[in-house]
Amino acid sequence: MPSPMPNTAYNASQKKKRISNIAGILSLFLILLIDQVSKSVIVSRLALGQSIPIIKNVLHITFIKNTGAAFGLFKNSTYFFIAVSVIAVILIGIVLVNSAGKGSFSEKFLFHYSLILIMAGALGNLIDRISLKYVIDFIDFRIWPVFNIADSSITIGTALLIISFTRFDNKINV
Repeated sequence: MPSPMPNTAYNASQKKKRISNIAGILSLFLILLIDQVSKSVIVSRLALGQSIPIIKNVLHITFIKNTGAAFGLFKNSTYFFIAVSVIAVILIGIVLVNSAGKGSFSEKFLFHYSLILIMAGALGNLIDRISLKYVIDFIDFRIWPVFNIADSSITIGTALLIISFTRFDNKINV
């Protein structure tokens, strides 16, 4: 009796899903790595408050310590933001693990990738808050509060999340 033919369509689909899951995990760690390395470089090269113009009066690298949230709001609320970040990371992690398990990551890529961006940013700032009791910010456009890579990741992820909800007519089944 001949052996049954392998289902190549199934294998290709499974391979695509697995690659998508791995790419998501690698993206998260890459963003986190870039965030943490950039902060480390800033701390090792600049004094607190020091500013270096990249494009004069447009873009500066300015080392500040932020004990609050975005834009310096809610100063000295470190423990509150640690708790919020831990809860966000856990909830997003649950959604992403469930999606990876179901193999639905690649089907709802924009939604899931937006969560990866938010999670990477939350982890980057969480690491700072836990280890330093403040967040290192350094990207300074002079017309906007100073921010960092993690903040950018959260902001872009949030924008993509909103787009994913409008694009899929609010039919996001995790």
